[in-house]
Amino acid sequence: MTTIDTAAITVVLPEAFDERWSRLPGIEIDGRRITIDPAEYFFRFESSTWLVADWELVKSQLLYVEETTESAVEQLALEFIKAHAESTSDASMVLATAYEVYAYLFRDEHLPTLGLPQITADHLRMLREAATLMALNKVEFDGRISNVGPCWFFPAATSVVFDLDDETGGMLDEVYHGGWFNEHRRIESIKAHAALGGRLVHGCQSVPDQSGGVVAPYGASMTAFRDDLTAFKSGWIEQVYAHRVSPAA
Repeated sequence: MTTIDTAAITVVLPEAFDERWSRLPGIEIDGRRITIDPAEYFFRFESSTWLVADWELVKSQLLYVEETTESAVEQLALEFIKAHAESTSDASMVLATAYEVYAYLFRDEHLPTLGLPQITADHLRMLREAATLMALNKVEFDGRISNVGPCWFFPAATSVVFDLDDETGGMLDEVYHGGWFNEHRRIESIKAHAALGGRLVHGCQSVPDQSGGVVAPYGASMTAFRDDLTAFKSGWIEQVYAHRVSPAA
């Protein structure tokens, strides 16, 4: 029988996270220091290893490589992962790598061309924080979802932490999984997510479905992924919303 390491996960990131993340079970925020108790934080925690590649290497060897008629961007990312990604049981390394990935993908310079004037720099900070924590979620090659935390359910988690209404939470979710609604951003996303050992995939059709996303390894069974997600999601979404703070009367 495999014993999963449930020791506390601690990481110090370049950016201080919103202290309201502590509203969710098993997570404590102390400025730039984040501490997660896997036993309390995760709904399902069956794997304590992740695939990561050095972010500096991704920046220097992948981000600016152009696809050709012979090599699509997905193929470039897959080949990079095969050559450079390594398995780690250090969850703090996963979080630190994810922070760099999402600081790049959700950078403020995109705001003028996003075409969504209601999205602000503060919203991008929320996206960076939530997506960083989502990197601890995991899908296996056979499609089984092995790790599920509250940030799987993006609108629910952000509504709890940031006191967002449903419309704003849904809007952020669209920006998160929509690749900024254009091909250029999608290509950026594919390359950047190579640092987390895979590609960003989603179980949802649209915001109301709220089926979340995860960085999955290339080749993972999406049929099994969909079936597993369908079986568990509704009950866990309710548990996330249960931590919502009611406005003061």
